[in-house]
Amino acid sequence: MSLFSPQSANGSVFSGWLMPAALLLLLATALLSVTQGPMSIPVSDALVALLPFEFASDAPAHYQLVVTGIRLPRTLLCIAVGAILAMCGAVMQGLFRNPLADPGIIGVSSGSAAGAAVAIVLIGLIDWQLPEFVSALAIPLFAFIGGFVTTILVYRLGTTPNGTSVVMMLLAGIAIGALSGAGIGLLSYLANDQMLRDLSLWQMGSLAGATWSNIALATVTLVILCVVFMRKAKALNALLLGEAEAGHLGIKVQQLKSQLIFFTALGVGIAVSVSGLIGFVGLVVPHLVRMLMGPNHQRLIPFSALLGAALLLLADLISRLVISPAELPVGIVTALVGAPFFIFLLLQQRQRIA
Repeated sequence: MSLFSPQSANGSVFSGWLMPAALLLLLATALLSVTQGPMSIPVSDALVALLPFEFASDAPAHYQLVVTGIRLPRTLLCIAVGAILAMCGAVMQGLFRNPLADPGIIGVSSGSAAGAAVAIVLIGLIDWQLPEFVSALAIPLFAFIGGFVTTILVYRLGTTPNGTSVVMMLLAGIAIGALSGAGIGLLSYLANDQMLRDLSLWQMGSLAGATWSNIALATVTLVILCVVFMRKAKALNALLLGEAEAGHLGIKVQQLKSQLIFFTALGVGIAVSVSGLIGFVGLVVPHLVRMLMGPNHQRLIPFSALLGAALLLLADLISRLVISPAELPVGIVTALVGAPFFIFLLLQQRQRIA
């Protein structure tokens, strides 16, 4: 029975313990993210450093600097980005009713990255002295526009009167990814050294440049997406029955699709603008949660957010430790995990077709 069949929701027996388990996993990975790295910090000192200033003075000064100035912002940004990507992946899989749908695989992340790259180069080439907040908003705005346009193109190309074709979606994603790559390559050719460094980090994905403004932007986006997606969870459940059946149940299918596409593009665009290209989180996490709990989006969406945050924290921790004191881009780590998982899903799809 397909994981997208409403009758496969017998995974609900896990819901009693999955929430506390997911929360514990997230807390454990967050604690590891704060304490582990090129310089290991004892848990007790890390916790003291996180206390208000008058209490944190008991911790060594260099521990306070590392924890509050570097690792805490990075951990918080990692949680927000991982949750956003996982929720957007869960919604896209429900919208297209296929486990292969993912913002990275169908080219949405590439489109967002191309938009962000345009903003980076334009800001660098324009001689005007732009206010700092304008420069900070330009990259998320262009990333959102790139992701939104890409999502619309993929949806249009992959949808026929008979439904949504995942093969067409994948082919459209490959084409858009190639086009975005060519655009980023052209921008890299025109860029100076600083722009080229920023573009390189964008393409590989990195959370090293976490700032409090980025954290605030990602957190606000996460809250908005949580509210919107949870309100649309029942409609997504109805969509699992088919578009015609959902329409008979009173769901405005086209309006639902437009809204979900808009907010998915918003989430992916913001995530890409603050962290670069981080692939496969939106593919792996929702599929694992769906295997455990079934396709009910009222549980699937929040659990995907928790597990996505924990998974990206773990990937970021690995990226910092595997070649310490140097650091791998986190996008490479997630690709090393996600690519074999994607091949496994493709083999499953081939067996069903055969």
